[in-house]
Amino acid sequence: MAGPIDPRLLTRARATRGFLIASVVVGSATALLVVAQAWLLSRIVARVFDAGAQPSAAEAARLPFGGVAAALGVLALVIVGRAVLAWFGSWLAHRSAAAVKSQLRADIIDARLTAPGATRVPTGQLVALLGQGLDALDGYYARYLPQLVLALTVPLIVGVTILTADLTSTIVVALTLPLIPLFMVLIGLATKVKLDRSWRTQTRLANHFADLVAGLPTLQVFGRAQAQEKGLVLTEQKHRSETMSTLRVSFLSSFALELLATYSVALVAVPIGLRLVEGNIDLTTGLFVLILVPECYLPVRQVGVHYHDSIDGITAADEAFAIIEGADAVRGRERGAAPDPAAVEVQLAGIGVRHPGAETDALTDFSLAVRPGEVVALSGHSGSGKSTALAVLMGFLTPTTGRVLVGDTDLATIDPAAWRARLAYVAQQPGVINASLAENVRLGDPAADDAAVAEALRRAGAGELDPARAVGDDGVELSAGELRRVAVARALLRLDAGAGLLVLDEPTAGLDAAAEQAVIEAVRRSGASALVVSHRDAVLAAADRVVRLTTAQPDEVRR
Repeated sequence: MAGPIDPRLLTRARATRGFLIASVVVGSATALLVVAQAWLLSRIVARVFDAGAQPSAAEAARLPFGGVAAALGVLALVIVGRAVLAWFGSWLAHRSAAAVKSQLRADIIDARLTAPGATRVPTGQLVALLGQGLDALDGYYARYLPQLVLALTVPLIVGVTILTADLTSTIVVALTLPLIPLFMVLIGLATKVKLDRSWRTQTRLANHFADLVAGLPTLQVFGRAQAQEKGLVLTEQKHRSETMSTLRVSFLSSFALELLATYSVALVAVPIGLRLVEGNIDLTTGLFVLILVPECYLPVRQVGVHYHDSIDGITAADEAFAIIEGADAVRGRERGAAPDPAAVEVQLAGIGVRHPGAETDALTDFSLAVRPGEVVALSGHSGSGKSTALAVLMGFLTPTTGRVLVGDTDLATIDPAAWRARLAYVAQQPGVINASLAENVRLGDPAADDAAVAEALRRAGAGELDPARAVGDDGVELSAGELRRVAVARALLRLDAGAGLLVLDEPTAGLDAAAEQAVIEAVRRSGASALVVSHRDAVLAAADRVVRLTTAQPDEVRR
């Protein structure tokens, strides 16, 4: 976040703009009521003090609104008015926070769905961000922003009022008040570093826990589930230690700001007391200034206190905008029609990719070409960048260097939706819906009839599967091999509907030799251009060319 108010919140969240306008109105009204309260209180106390416990009728007539009782009644109304404004501001802040959090969550999910390659965030980190992370924006909206507005409006209005009453006190306030924001900035820099470290620890804890839950069945099978407890406990202890360290800085900084504000008020109060003794200032003016001076420092001091409440939300908002803007960069480059990849060469030329926050490149100067009707296999060890290369090819990830060419057309100038309509993709972990097997295959071509669905299943080596068979969420009714064959059948159906390039990520993993051969033959018989990521020898042997991806340059093997 570049400043106290992130401009991205203003441009993306309409609720923020309305909230700031309303906060300025509430803050200005609060400042006026503060002045009115000080004016009434100083006059009531001064007149009662001057006249004794029972003021005369003449003294009472000099009180605002004609008497002590009437003045106290008006004072009570002013206090109630301040309370109502505080309640309204809090209600407005929580409502705005809820609207902004809802919008950011929707934008993050939309970014994840439409540009998953550009939002390469671990699942655990994403869950932590969508849940506890964005919930921390409550502190930003409910406490920090309202107090920030008060820190701008109240000192200005109160300071002008003090200037009209006592020039000497105004000079002291003008010299000491800027010291509080200065110390806030210095303290905030130290706190931000600790909060960033705490957030990274929390992210590691979330990722560790998510990986542990995902791999729990395997760990239980091999009797290693209990062994993971130590690592989880150590990560949790580190997170607790980082949190306590941040709280320590927060409390110490609050103490420093309180001490500075107290001394500043004392610098005004002591001279006023001396001038009262010498008769250089009247009691009413002295009380009026003394009541207003703490009100002048209080909002500025509270900004520093509430900044610590909001910094978790600020960090989470930065993470959220990194995801959203990464997807926007992918979605916003487009607008041209997509050439048919079945008729032209598709080329990755000098592709380099470095993910945000990474210290090394996921891909370095990677080149690959898929000619019309050619089957190219991409092989390499885990982590060598195969999935990254596919994400770049499909337009989900913007390369740091290099470009993707479809014929003579740069993919950066093509409408991503139009380009993806030309692709038939089989993911490493295929997705299915809670419907019949036929309906899952028909996702490749909603217009396909039952005969086309059955033929696609047969070509994918899944002819024995009943198209009417129910498939639960995440394919719980299917084995891993059956799930992959259904995904291949869906891709073949999409090819029949007009897609021109097959992109397959480990399509035969988990299949026996017969099913694997059926999938290979289906890909070959389709006649489509195909890029297949695989480690299986049978797939590599059937490809026209094999590109072996290493951490250095890719090695190409021709058939």
